[in-house]
Amino acid sequence: MSDSLVIIPMYNEKENAAAIIDAVISLSHQFDILVIDDNSPDGTAAIVKDKMNEYPGRIHLIERAGKLGLGTAYIEGFNFALDKGYEYIFEMDADFSHNPNDLLALYKACAVDGADVAVGSRYVTGVNVVNWPMGRVLMSYFASKYVRFVTGLPVHDTTAGFVCYRRRVLKTMELDKIRFKGYAFQIEMKFTASKHGFKIVEVPIVFVNRVLGTSKMSSGIFGEALFGVVRLKTSSWFKKYRTPVE
Repeated sequence: MSDSLVIIPMYNEKENAAAIIDAVISLSHQFDILVIDDNSPDGTAAIVKDKMNEYPGRIHLIERAGKLGLGTAYIEGFNFALDKGYEYIFEMDADFSHNPNDLLALYKACAVDGADVAVGSRYVTGVNVVNWPMGRVLMSYFASKYVRFVTGLPVHDTTAGFVCYRRRVLKTMELDKIRFKGYAFQIEMKFTASKHGFKIVEVPIVFVNRVLGTSKMSSGIFGEALFGVVRLKTSSWFKKYRTPVE
């Protein structure tokens, strides 16, 4: 078994499912994959099952009854990774907006350079986003600036969904108390890791808007991020954070 598990939530990703699995499996470091499918009506799960037969023991699949939110998908994936003993646990999109080759850089940041959390960052060296409408770029960029200002989180790309967590980070967190389900989940995870004292680093990446399939982004997702962070910050004043565990 590999020491690394890449969690890839999928919903209606038949155009990308096989290709993203092949790309991750072909990397020089061995990454296992966990796909979490929210009952995609387009047959995504069947494609993943074919790949499970092609790569025995390397691909795992959790099928859920319906769309239950990005955050709950990752929490379920994190618990799976902890139960199976993986040391490095990754979040990644299915649509190639995250370059699979960058998994190697995130892995190095944690496994070699000693970070506890490595964030694939669009904004640490400027704005590295390709094929997004300018309005969406500005909304995302200034949302991250706003989150950083309100929370004090020392991360430029606070909403990034391309992340590596070391096992001990997820073991320390009380995952069942992570409350956000949309993209604000990404903020809450980073904020909580920081409050526990874990070392977070940003690895510059280029984010490319999806070519195939349909985006799951909405203005409501950003609304949750913008308005939820104030509550996230104020609640932290009354919360005691656990000492990191091994």
